[in-house]
Amino acid sequence: MVDPILKNQYISLNDILNMGFNAIITNSYILKKHIKTVVDVHKHLNFNGIIMTDSGAYQILRYGDIEVGNREIVLYQCEIKSDIGVILDIPTSYNVDRETALKSADETYKRAVEALDIVESCRDTLWTLPIQGGTYLDVLRQYAMKSIDVFYRGYSLYALGSPTTLLEQYEFDKIIDMIFTVRSAIPFSAPLHLFGAGHPLIIPFAIALGIDTMDSASYILYAKDDRYITSRGTYRLEDLRYLPCTCPICSKYSLEELQKASKDERTKLLALHNLYIILREFKEVKQAIKECRLWEYLESKASSHPATRRAFEQIKRYVEFIYRHTPIVKPKAKAVFIISKDSIYNPKVMIPRRRIIERFSIEEECLNLIPYIYSGRKIPFISNEIELSKCINYVYIPILGIAPLQLVDHYPYSQFEFGLEIDGDVINDLSYIIIEKLLIGKKMGKLAKVKIFICQDIEWQRKLYNKLADLTTLFKEINIDVVLKTVKC
Repeated sequence: MVDPILKNQYISLNDILNMGFNAIITNSYILKKHIKTVVDVHKHLNFNGIIMTDSGAYQILRYGDIEVGNREIVLYQCEIKSDIGVILDIPTSYNVDRETALKSADETYKRAVEALDIVESCRDTLWTLPIQGGTYLDVLRQYAMKSIDVFYRGYSLYALGSPTTLLEQYEFDKIIDMIFTVRSAIPFSAPLHLFGAGHPLIIPFAIALGIDTMDSASYILYAKDDRYITSRGTYRLEDLRYLPCTCPICSKYSLEELQKASKDERTKLLALHNLYIILREFKEVKQAIKECRLWEYLESKASSHPATRRAFEQIKRYVEFIYRHTPIVKPKAKAVFIISKDSIYNPKVMIPRRRIIERFSIEEECLNLIPYIYSGRKIPFISNEIELSKCINYVYIPILGIAPLQLVDHYPYSQFEFGLEIDGDVINDLSYIIIEKLLIGKKMGKLAKVKIFICQDIEWQRKLYNKLADLTTLFKEINIDVVLKTVKC
């Protein structure tokens, strides 16, 4: 967020542009209140990048009301040539009752309809349709769906409103619920903006669920309060003993110099540092997306703070949504990183696991299940004890599941790195997959005999043996003769 009258702008817009930010958001209500004449917002701010203008909704959230109407501020944004404008929505505070949330959502919708003629005529501005409702997910969904017809009459992007207080309190799990509720209700092709989300901890999780753009004044608000943003959380400057960063500010100034600087100078330097950290997070996420490693990035990010762990646990609830929107194509030569039990939810793992299930059919009477051993190199265990030519042959791999032997030279079975301890949960998952495949194989073919090879000299294989041995009764009930064969690997 940029001060529209530049009175309290600690960082120049040139500095912001030179850092790599090519878009800013400012407040059209404050600009209108202090500049009595209509100005070109780009010339006024001397900024040639993209300018989004908020309508004064934040002031409504903080102070209850402002001295401007919806149509008036929408028309004003058109006149000042905003690149992206926002109607005067009614924010839903995080702590209101359901009736109040419903009223704010309904009034915001009515204002979107009320401004349609201006929105339709002012085509040089992309117009934002906010969805309100706060943490009342049924209200959010109701008005997200209700707004679709209005959206297509002139609006260009949606926005999820009023998460600021939740973000300040690190209630990221609630934000995840709100994002999913709106993102899953509106057309997937419609861009979705998230107001007030500028902390590195929430950025990757919001993007993973389909947030396209976001804004925040956190960099300056935290700086004014002597708070120092890092990728792992926020610190008060007085609590630091070192500067855990190598940005241009932290490389040039010592902690003592920052602490002894004047209030204005310290605010400016901290604001610059905070912006560098936020920018670095966006770059990290974009690189992870480029490498098709966003899920691995979320897994690692989840361990950085209790709030990110809660966010990640909520993300897992919506993994089906992510799965449905993941391209079923091989990424460019990037191995799958299996780094935790949560790697089972990685779309790059879920896709082959499920597609093998969908295509699993045993037309032969017998099946060999062969261990796929990972110990610095990845090879299926093959020995003279396995009669490959007489049966259908599958390999089994923790987390990745099972796959036909002829696919082991193909992605992802030929391109994965395993860094996970194979404990009881992983073994239970693998046992479940094996049983599921046997049930499907029996139902869809003439499968009668199964030989499962177990490496007796590998600990997790011995545990798998014990687990499967406990299930022999189940195998008999489905009329499959299952033999557990121990071998030396």
